[in-house]
Parts: sequence; structure tokens; C-alpha cells
Amino acid sequence: MKKVKYYKIAVFASVLVALNACSHEEQPTASQLDYTQPEKTPLDNWIGASYLDSYNINVQYKWNQNTVDNNRFLFPPAVEKVKPALEIVQKIWLDSYSTIGGADFVKKIAPREIVLIGGVNLNSVGTRTLGIAEGGQRVTLFETDYIDKNDRANVSEFIHTIQHEYIHILNQNKPFDEKSWAVLTPGGYTADWYNFDVPESNEIGFITSYARSNINEDFAETAAMILISSKVEYAEFLDGIESPTAYAALKAKEALVVKYFKDAFNMDFYALRDEAEKNTNFVINNK
Repeated sequence: MKKVKYYKIAVFASVLVALNACSHEEQPTASQLDYTQPEKTPLDNWIGASYLDSYNINVQYKWNQNTVDNNRFLFPPAVEKVKPALEIVQKIWLDSYSTIGGADFVKKIAPREIVLIGGVNLNSVGTRTLGIAEGGQRVTLFETDYIDKNDRANVSEFIHTIQHEYIHILNQNKPFDEKSWAVLTPGGYTADWYNFDVPESNEIGFITSYARSNINEDFAETAAMILISSKVEYAEFLDGIESPTAYAALKAKEALVVKYFKDAFNMDFYALRDEAEKNTNFVINNK
């Protein structure tokens, strides 16, 4: 019994010595992690000054698979397209809200990250997703590579995305009057909104076909479409509506948007629209 006991103790001691020796042999003398900070480019410095320092908004344009749907064919924007895209967003969206809502408005209520994607986010039904707002913290903008400052329609479509997604963020901060909105065109909402032409949707009281997906998208689309239109352009749009019922519904929705901005943020929505139009003209005329 004693011999067995001593033998077990000797083996155990040998194992401890071996493990201790291995631990010393395998222990790295220095960290294998690379803590080197990548050198900032002039574009990175401009983004830092224009977005991060001014509005506490981080901009991500370099590829990060954790911020995109990996089941889609997506790719990062061309570097030369990043600054033009951000200048459009800065001038038409940020500057307009800062002028009308106050210098700190966007600083307090804003996505904390903007992700730029170069290509088209195509859906299985043939529609394109132009932007996504995630929890009010991140906005992803697609089709950055296709921005053309010489084309007003192109600029308007791109800025429409951030205007629309920002309305969702505002609604998360302070909800709009859903009960009053829901009774205006209750029978027009459908999951198959993409099967309907825009004029057809206009004639039943929706500003776009996508507005028919649900009342939240309807509110965001109504506000965003007015913000990317001039006073004259929107008046011409309304004048083209043939159905008196549809016209009345569109005007009622417009009134609820105006009231929301006033009640929730003490902001003149029409002044915001006019400022956005002025800044859009600036972008188009200053190539």
C-alpha cells in the first residue's frame, strides 16, 4: 500500500513539473494582437470634423460584414463617391434641421452611425431597398456609387432616403397621432404595395405606393416626399389628383405632419421644407 501511495505521489509531482515547464515554454513574451491604429486619410479627417465632432455621428464606409446582410450582393462604396454623398446629406439634411430646429437638434436626436453601401440592395420581388434605420441608432444608405450631383432627380431620390429614415427616428423619440392617421385611408394598406403604380396609389390618397405598406411608412413617406419637393412642386402634385376623396386625404395627412412637427418639436415644417429646397439648389448649382 505504501509503495503504491508513494508511486502516485511521484507521478503527480512529475506531471506538475512537466506542466509548469510547458507553461513557461509556451507563454508568449509579447502580445500577438496588433494595436496599431490605421493611418487616417484626408477623407477620414474630413468625416471626423464634419460628422463625428460636429454631430457625434460616426460614418462607416469601409467594408464591415457585421453591418450588412451577408445574404445580399453588396459592396463598399468607391472612395471617391463617399465625400460627395456625405456632402449632400450634410447640406440638405443636417444643415436644414440645424437651421430650423436649432443648432443642437440633430446632435440630440440622430442616428449615431451612418453606413454607406456602394451597390443596389435588390429584393426578391424586384424592389430596391434604398435605406434602413436600425433602432434609431444606425442608418444604412445604399447606392452611394450612383450619386450624380448634376441630376436633381438623382439627388432627390438619395436624400429622400435619409429624410424618410430620419422621420422614423423622430417617431421613435415622439410618436405621431396614429389614431387620427389610421382613419384617413384605412382600406388602402397592403403588403403587396409594389404591385401598384404610383398614380393609382395617389388616387386613393397615398403619396407613393410604398406609403401603402403600413401607417408608419405612410407617415414617413408623406413627410419625406414633401421635404424633397418645393412648395410649387407639391402644389402641382396635388392639383393633379382627380379624386376629391384622395385629395382630401392627402391634405389631411399633410396637416397631421405639420402638426406633429409643431407639437413634438416646436418646428415649422414648411420652413424646414423651404430650407431643404434652398440647400438642394445649392448642391445642384455648386458642382
